[in-house]
Amino acid sequence: MTQSGETTYAGKLGEWGRWLAALSPKEAGLEHLEALRVQLEGLAARGSELIRKQSEWTAAKQDASQELRVLMVEGERLVTLLRVAVRQSYGISSEQLAKFGIQPFRGRRKAVDAPVIEQPKAEPQTE
Repeated sequence: MTQSGETTYAGKLGEWGRWLAALSPKEAGLEHLEALRVQLEGLAARGSELIRKQSEWTAAKQDASQELRVLMVEGERLVTLLRVAVRQSYGISSEQLAKFGIQPFRGRRKAVDAPVIEQPKAEPQTE
């Protein structure tokens, strides 16, 4: 963290701009800092360009994400339609359904009567 408290890239670039304005080449007594000022000026220009690109990429990413969501919903609907159509074509019991990842209907198992275990009743306690 910088001494100024700026934490965002845009905030840091703003701080750099204030430094560049304060270190203008016309400022007397700071000529020995001119090389550093020029270096900071180059970094600030590159930083501004990268922030602009990052904003463009963020917007493009959001557009791509939204388009991908729509595409996925459309694809899932189509796969559901195909699943029903394949089941309709082969029949619900066909083993051919397995190659499409659909479980063929193999009938229901008969319910086995489970033995009933009676729990002994708790006797009331007398005091």
